[in-house]
Amino acid sequence: MADLFEEYRLGPGWDEMFSELGMPRETYEALHATLQPLSSAELGVRAEVLARAFLDQGITFALKGVERPFPLDIVPRIIAAAEWRKVELGVAQRIRALEAFLADVYGAGQVLADGVVPRRIIATSAHFLRAAAGINPPNGVRIHVAGVDLIRDEQGTFRVLEDNVRIPSGVSYVMENRRAMAQVLPEVFAASRILPVESYPGMLLRALRAAAPVGVSNPTVVVLSPGVYNSAYFEHALIAREMGVELVEGRDLVCVGNDVAMRTTAGEQRVDVIYRRIDDDFLDPVHFRADSVIGVAGLLNAARAGRVTIANAVGNGVADDKLLYTYVPDLIRYYLDEEPLLPNVDTYRLDEPGVLEDVLPRVRELVLKPVDGAGGAGIVIGSQATEAELAAVTEKMVADPRGWIAQREVKLSMVPTLIGNRLRGRHVDLRPFAVNDGDKIWVLPGGLTRVALPEGALVVNSSQGGGSKDTWVLADADDTVPFEVPHLPADPAPLPRAGSPDPGPAAGGGEAQQQQQQQQQQGGPPC
Repeated sequence: MADLFEEYRLGPGWDEMFSELGMPRETYEALHATLQPLSSAELGVRAEVLARAFLDQGITFALKGVERPFPLDIVPRIIAAAEWRKVELGVAQRIRALEAFLADVYGAGQVLADGVVPRRIIATSAHFLRAAAGINPPNGVRIHVAGVDLIRDEQGTFRVLEDNVRIPSGVSYVMENRRAMAQVLPEVFAASRILPVESYPGMLLRALRAAAPVGVSNPTVVVLSPGVYNSAYFEHALIAREMGVELVEGRDLVCVGNDVAMRTTAGEQRVDVIYRRIDDDFLDPVHFRADSVIGVAGLLNAARAGRVTIANAVGNGVADDKLLYTYVPDLIRYYLDEEPLLPNVDTYRLDEPGVLEDVLPRVRELVLKPVDGAGGAGIVIGSQATEAELAAVTEKMVADPRGWIAQREVKLSMVPTLIGNRLRGRHVDLRPFAVNDGDKIWVLPGGLTRVALPEGALVVNSSQGGGSKDTWVLADADDTVPFEVPHLPADPAPLPRAGSPDPGPAAGGGEAQQQQQQQQQQGGPPC
């Protein structure tokens, strides 16, 4: 075996490249054949080209105060067509059930009356917003974009880790990863039939236009961003540019008489659909945080009147609650009369009688998560925690059982990753992105693979030291794959730099957007 794999070892999780050392799985044969003859120096040069491509375009993030390229590993993750079909169907099934749940819980509440979900779960959820009750989207879609986080367990089975239906982030890195990887591993692209990802902006725009208010045949769509200080601003700018729509901030919009308009040099122009990247708390100071300077006053009233569509819908966070996550298999059976295609990770509801008492002696074996956590914050992995950390989290769980869940520690699957000048196994997860236009749920082939770079680490978020991989879905024999290969422009126009891109459950969550507010109020640099 070549030097690159000289020290490679199979880890405790499912190894996605090797069935045993030196024996690549069928999906990885072309990639393995490309990597095996390369020296560490040759692969290092390609990795440097990859990092330089990101740096030149401003795709950077700040880690411990140092600006650096967003960490994209040179070894892609590959998923076979048959495996992807299961993921695609399972993600779409989950979104259909969550759509039905959101319509129900903000409407008749039959799911609560029937006892499928206890009323206390909704009543105590920080993201159930009574102000959103009774708002009926024009085409019935509340989840226009979803990111469902998946892992592969020790047997290679895909399992759902959590649902993200508020403001899922990270799709810009899916597109940019692919463009960059096509440059550094062209021989693998030539030898493989890989489904493309560049159609995402078009699919998103189609879904947003389909969600326009009744009677609007040629809707004006905008992307609403908190502004340049937001950690996901690079993504906001990229998506707006790729869709060919305006990128706006709250100060660019005005709501009068339930109509929303955008200020332009030619006067005010009506806005029909807003793809917002602002958290609910800051979206409308009339109904939520009165001190918000990044939202639009009156926006929720305009949505209630059917004059504008907000994507994703206000109040979706109740479906992101990690305690509600444990009920999603039941919701699939209740609303769809189907069995779940993608299982959850085994999870304990600490607010149920006797469960907390059962869990406390076993915290060393479990993963402990706050139900409202984002970006990996607050997670305690029992096997890797200190006694002081376990004591602190135990105290929190006892004080607030509703605020925590416990999960079986799954040894996430592993993919070879370039660490220094050698390839070593590192744990990964996967965030497929789905777009719902009201008629069909389309799942972007691939999604964002996040990788935990420290040895043995299970938290993959970039804010916790993680990176990403390009995710290749191989085409079926009957699939038509476009001939052209994605490529970087010869002289790419740099997009605004991201402060700290972290594709967590909700991009630019409450704390980040509070910081954004403070910076704007202090008169930060001009936009």
